[in-house]
Amino acid sequence: MTKITYQHIPVMCTEILEYLKLGRDQTILDCTLGLAAHAEAILQQLGPGGRLIGIDQDQEALQAAKDRLGQFNNCILLQGNFRNIDIILDQLKIDKVDAIVFDLGVSSLHLDQATRGFSFKLDAPLDMRMDKSLRLSAFDLVNFLPQEKLSDILRRFGEVRWHHRIARAIVRERKKTPIVNTAQLADLISRVTPRRIARIHPATTTFQALRIAVNDELEALKEALVKCLDYARVGARICVISFHSLEDRIVKMQFRALASEGKLRIITKKPLKPTEQEIRSNPRSRSAKLRVGERI
Repeated sequence: MTKITYQHIPVMCTEILEYLKLGRDQTILDCTLGLAAHAEAILQQLGPGGRLIGIDQDQEALQAAKDRLGQFNNCILLQGNFRNIDIILDQLKIDKVDAIVFDLGVSSLHLDQATRGFSFKLDAPLDMRMDKSLRLSAFDLVNFLPQEKLSDILRRFGEVRWHHRIARAIVRERKKTPIVNTAQLADLISRVTPRRIARIHPATTTFQALRIAVNDELEALKEALVKCLDYARVGARICVISFHSLEDRIVKMQFRALASEGKLRIITKKPLKPTEQEIRSNPRSRSAKLRVGERI
C-alpha cells in the first residue's frame, strides 16, 4: 500500500500526557488513533516495556498511523469502532488497560481531503463516512430522508436554528435535481439562511449534524464510555477531548453517572481548554475541551 504522509498537530497533547499519569510498562488504549500524533507522544514516554493499542474506524487514517509509528514495535493498530472496544480487547486477550484516550470528532485528514466530503469549504461528493464500509452516506440522508426526519437530525445533532427551513429547502431542491456534492448543499443552506453577522459559516452546523448522523457518533460515544470502564484498571485515567457541546455534554453526564455509582472519580471538575498559545499555533484547537476521570 502507498505510504501516506500527512502533517497533524495533536490537540492538548501536553495536558493529555500530564493527566494520563503514564508509566513505562503500561498498556494504553487509544480509542481514536487518527493520524497517531497523540499515540506517538505516548509511545515515546512508555518505553519498550509498555504497549499501545490503537483503534480507528477510518482505514486511510489507520494506514497513515501505521506509517507514522513504524519505528515502534510495541503497538497494535486495528481498524474498528470504539463502541466495540469490548470485542476488540477480548479478541486481543487484554482484560485491563492502564489509561484510555478519546480524541473525538473529525481529523485534519477528513477536513482537508476533499474526496471525503466532510467540509463545505472543499467541493466533493457528499459522503462523510469515517468507515467507508458503512451503508449510508450523507448523500443518502440528504436525498432520501423525509423532511421531518431530516429536520430532526439538524436540530438534535447540529442544534441548527433554521432546521425546519433548511430541511424544507433541501426537499424542494432534490425534487428538481439530486444534491450530490458539498458545494451544492452549502450554497443551498447559505441561500435559505437569514443573513446576519456570524462567527461561523451557516452550513457549519448542518454539516456537523449530517456527519454525526451518518457515523452514529453520539450513541457510539455513550456505549464506549460505559464499556471502557470495565477494562480500566483501578487508578487508570480516562481522558476525553471533545469539540462541540453535544459530545462534551455526553462525557460530562456519563462521568457523573459513573461517579454516582462509585466507579469513577472526576479529576477535572470543569473541562480544561487549550492555552492561548496553542490556539494561536493551531486554530482548530480553539473549541476543544478535555475531561478526565479515574477508575476507582
